[in-house]
Amino acid sequence: MPGGCAKFLQLKNLTAQTADGQARTGTKVLLDRDVAYLYGVETKEVNQAVKNNPDKFPDGYIILVDNDEKLELVKNFDQFNSLKHSYAPIKAFTEKGLYMLATILKSPQATQTTLAIIETFAKIRELTRTVGELAKKATKEEKEPLMQKSGEIISDILGDSLNISETETTFEINLAVMSLKHTVKKR
Repeated sequence: MPGGCAKFLQLKNLTAQTADGQARTGTKVLLDRDVAYLYGVETKEVNQAVKNNPDKFPDGYIILVDNDEKLELVKNFDQFNSLKHSYAPIKAFTEKGLYMLATILKSPQATQTTLAIIETFAKIRELTRTVGELAKKATKEEKEPLMQKSGEIISDILGDSLNISETETTFEINLAVMSLKHTVKKR
């Protein structure tokens, strides 16, 4: 990858413009070249996918980086030196834009990303149904298995993304009908 591993870049001091001209600051994005690397395609394929599917990238999915912002990036981050003399417009993808792009591109990495998104969405829908059932139950004995199932779904969704310290990590969700507390203990 150009300049090392891809990291979300936070446009803090930059005033990036979205496709409809709305200003966005503080938005975490990945530049089109880094997105191309992550999905195993060329940058031109990323840009062509966006050009061919404008309806799939509404406001908030892509931020157009203007020349002043590009120069600011080059000045502040060595990894962007290759952009210094580039005349091609730079697109910065938000998380939603990354996911939408994955559904369009044909690379194995993009396909795996799309499958992970679909699996996670299905788990969230299952969690929603479980919480809905939980609201209908009256006794603690009826609620207990649903609470257990909800905790397992949340754990499955979050997977290894929970930070585990030497003792324990707790993740808590408070919903109208229940409060889930999931604790991971490291031994």
